[in-house]
Amino acid sequence: MTVTHNTNEEIIGRTEINDIDAILAIPTHDPTEIEHIVKNNADTIFTWDYSLSRPSLRKLYEKAKVGQWNATTDLPWETDVDIEKTVAEDQALIGTGIDASQYIGTPVEKWDERKWLEFGIESRNWSLSQFMHGEQGALLCTAKIVETVPWYDAKLYASTQVVDEARHVEVFARYLDEKLGGKFQINSHLRMLLDDIVNDSRWDMTYLGMQVMVEGLALAAFGFMHQFTNEPLLKQLLRYVMSDEARHVAFGVLSLQDYYQELNAAELRERQEFAFEAAVRMRDRFLQQEVWERMGLNVKDVLPMVMQSPERAGFQAMLFSKIVPNCKKLGLLDAGATNGKPGWLREKFTELGVIAFEDWADTGEEYEMFQLAEGEVQGAAAN
Repeated sequence: MTVTHNTNEEIIGRTEINDIDAILAIPTHDPTEIEHIVKNNADTIFTWDYSLSRPSLRKLYEKAKVGQWNATTDLPWETDVDIEKTVAEDQALIGTGIDASQYIGTPVEKWDERKWLEFGIESRNWSLSQFMHGEQGALLCTAKIVETVPWYDAKLYASTQVVDEARHVEVFARYLDEKLGGKFQINSHLRMLLDDIVNDSRWDMTYLGMQVMVEGLALAAFGFMHQFTNEPLLKQLLRYVMSDEARHVAFGVLSLQDYYQELNAAELRERQEFAFEAAVRMRDRFLQQEVWERMGLNVKDVLPMVMQSPERAGFQAMLFSKIVPNCKKLGLLDAGATNGKPGWLREKFTELGVIAFEDWADTGEEYEMFQLAEGEVQGAAAN
């Protein structure tokens, strides 16, 4: 049976992935909006089979029970954060020295070090704000998984993730309020993706969209920021969150691996297309449209410079270092490949410039390396 994939226009609403006009056609949202309603079309499933039939999920459940930490007592919230000093030091650590020559003829050619520092602070605020919004999305989606997944072991583990995600929203919101003094609205591309995940009635699409794609990118982004910041509170906060996130992504991979082997070609095609759409939406959000607008620039004038920057391209590619091997583990990269023709999703990830990560360790194998060691969480005992 030959399976024909939909076009880029049908999947992401544009023919060319880098069509700036189409990307910007999705407007930013009102920052004063405080409520957003999405229709949830899923069925709630009770199961009367309480047998422990999935040992890998039970193992995750046991690790989650002993890996809990208290956002109030286990983090040093008394830490004084000098955000200007912190961002300047982090920029120096990453090696983002300002080479004015590369910006000649661009909207930022007259920016001095002070202006770039201001941009760095707004970018930090924006990144943590999107983390916070994404964690609320994960909170709602995992609550949905508790209702919709048909397996007892999966319901048990998902219930622990609901608690994890509530804690993550809490810590990012508190850090933004107490240490940065403000938040950005949710990025439009991220909100579109979250809306799609919540709206889809199929339980495995919630897994694929949230556990594998959104959480996979978040795990890589948290790891990048954790590596390149010396701010002690943020570094510890990210370390704790990463220990949870690795379990969450593994939960998605371990749950879907066997299930996807049962799907037919048409069903796998739909999952491939959804993974591609999610990848594009997440890549688009890292263009930081809201930051450039806050800096007083015309985003349409700035984005060509942003998209042509080799440093940004490398950073964005690294964010997919968890997603690509996990999609390969699930069989999505090469599903439908015939007669030497590569799989459709492999071609799409090649087009996005992220296929090089396909042989990196998948999270189903490596999640234990992220788990907190004995003694790493000491605040609760001390208090």
